[in-house]
Amino acid sequence: MNTLKLLAVMVLTLTLSAFTAITDEDGYKIGDVATDFSLENIDGKMVSLSDFKDAKGFIVVFTCNTCPYAVAYEDRVEALNKKYADKGYPVIAIMPNNTDVKPGDNMEAMKARAKAKGFTFPYLMDKGQKIYPQYGATKTPHVYLLEKTKKGNVVKYIGAIDDNYKDASEVKTKYVENAVDALLKGKEIEVKETRAIGCTIKV
Repeated sequence: MNTLKLLAVMVLTLTLSAFTAITDEDGYKIGDVATDFSLENIDGKMVSLSDFKDAKGFIVVFTCNTCPYAVAYEDRVEALNKKYADKGYPVIAIMPNNTDVKPGDNMEAMKARAKAKGFTFPYLMDKGQKIYPQYGATKTPHVYLLEKTKKGNVVKYIGAIDDNYKDASEVKTKYVENAVDALLKGKEIEVKETRAIGCTIKV
């Protein structure tokens, strides 16, 4: 019996270690160059950052349908796209969850949600969950602000959209907006990293 218990503990330890290795991926740091990707959009087309020839950068948001935090931020993500897409910083939303675990995040559900909310930005599926670990995303929502340079798409901000997930009207600091505004003015971003608040990405 003791041997069985020991084996059970060892299996649990290995499982947790593997889970940690997946979810606590180091990912990108400020100043790193983010590699491009090719992911399926809700319209069935494959989308890459290189498709946006006139972009100055990107607001990459890892988000989903099923997380209450992500849902709370949907209108604010849409507002970011409407405010900054024409200025060269479009929103690129990526759904990172395992849809076997969260069927409410499958492609059909993504299409329905985007239509219901009137999303004006690409809503891509990280099929095979290959992209979010590269970035180091752990939450939905989790934002990575990229600036297009000669070196590539450089990570300039990582973290939360703002400082109040509960109530948009009570927001005091708009981290992403402040960061994009700084880049547009050619200034240094004051707050480059914050802690993302949301649901853990389901593997």
